Amino acid sequence: MNRSVGYQSIFFIALLATAFAFGAALAHALELPNKISLSANDYFVAQKAYRGWDRLGYLLAVQLIALIGLAVLSRHTTSVFWLVVTALACLVAAQIVFWIYTYPANVATRNWTIVPDNWQTLRGRWEYSHAVGALFQLMALCSLLVAALGRSRLEVG
Repeated sequence: MNRSVGYQSIFFIALLATAFAFGAALAHALELPNKISLSANDYFVAQKAYRGWDRLGYLLAVQLIALIGLAVLSRHTTSVFWLVVTALACLVAAQIVFWIYTYPANVATRNWTIVPDNWQTLRGRWEYSHAVGALFQLMALCSLLVAALGRSRLEVG
């Protein structure tokens, strides 16, 4: 098992970035029940709270780079490697959902500053795609936590 400071640091960064990414995704998922039935005016006012959230892209880039680095460094420990690959696949799946459903809703509403005729459909796509993304980020975090626990069990045993 690789115990180098670099490996441990990358593992820590991957865990931390994934935890933060899950936290942001969870915030979206938890607000869904309170926002899904709001009127157009109230919903668009509430959406103003998300201005600047696109900066989370930097966090996702750190998460991606750390997971790739961790996968490369864990390649000789298959139990850890496959859990890291699972976390990476979950991040990719969350991004696929974002780019197919969430981002087009942002574009169609100009980041929720205009109210198109189909705003309710776009709201549904936006809200539920964030919930699905949160599930993928949760699975990524769980995979990394299991990898970390398995790694420490291998080091002790």
